[in-house]
Amino acid sequence: MFQACTDPDTLDGLAWLACYLTNGKHIAFYGSFLTVLSLLAITAPVALAFGFGGAVAARSRIAPLRWFGQAYTAIVRGVPDIVFFLFFVIALDQGFEWLRHKVKCPGWDQPIRQGSDFIVCAEAKLPLSSSPQWVHEGYGFGLAVLTFAIVFGAFAANVLSGAMRAVPRAQVETGEAYGMTHRQTFWRILVPQMWVYALPGLSNLWMILVKATPLLFLLGVEDIVYWARELGGAKTNIYAYPHPDWRLWYFLGLLVFYLGLTKVSEIVLARINDRLSLGQATAAGEARRRRAAA
Repeated sequence: MFQACTDPDTLDGLAWLACYLTNGKHIAFYGSFLTVLSLLAITAPVALAFGFGGAVAARSRIAPLRWFGQAYTAIVRGVPDIVFFLFFVIALDQGFEWLRHKVKCPGWDQPIRQGSDFIVCAEAKLPLSSSPQWVHEGYGFGLAVLTFAIVFGAFAANVLSGAMRAVPRAQVETGEAYGMTHRQTFWRILVPQMWVYALPGLSNLWMILVKATPLLFLLGVEDIVYWARELGGAKTNIYAYPHPDWRLWYFLGLLVFYLGLTKVSEIVLARINDRLSLGQATAAGEARRRRAAA
């Protein structure tokens, strides 16, 4: 905050607005945009890795592994996202604490489940009560990333599995005829060519992930939705900067942010599609050759 903003009661007009928009809470609000972008940047590759693993497992010749891949895709896709987020974060947090409790407090003689309470020793808490604030925030953010990755990884697994089946079988058979092993045909023929078939589905999944980021608010992370509601609500004279209900304007700002992010995503995804379609015997590849020849 600027030195001139120390006494908001003496301000008016643009000076009041400038100080209002640069106070500590608004700085946190601006930082929450980085939180959302960080979530997207970390979750997207992790979810893709989960999806690739799930798709490979679902195609495995080993029955238990194949059952696991199919069950992962079916169960997670079949549960509403909001229900999974609210349940899984609590279950995962308690699971971590239970494991730490068994290791760090072997002499504990009281039940962990006491009615509706989940009680572990102080040493097993995650994070520790003595940890700084950034550790608590980082732990919550990490749980959110893992939860998003597991949910959207299941959808990615379904997309990648379909893309693998879309690669012409004749190409794999040709590789096998030349003496390539199953592993070699998978990594050298199937995987490189499946991305052009998977990209439309992955593009839609990315857009859904972008739209799902407000669910961070439900996971206890102070994201842009939390701050927009907090700052936009009516403030009485007991606050430093009293104002009427401005939530409409804050949420309008979020609308512009998400539309801009969606537009940038469309441009980037279109360029990736053009790159992957180069030389491919697909409709997109044929369209690209016609544009180049025109």
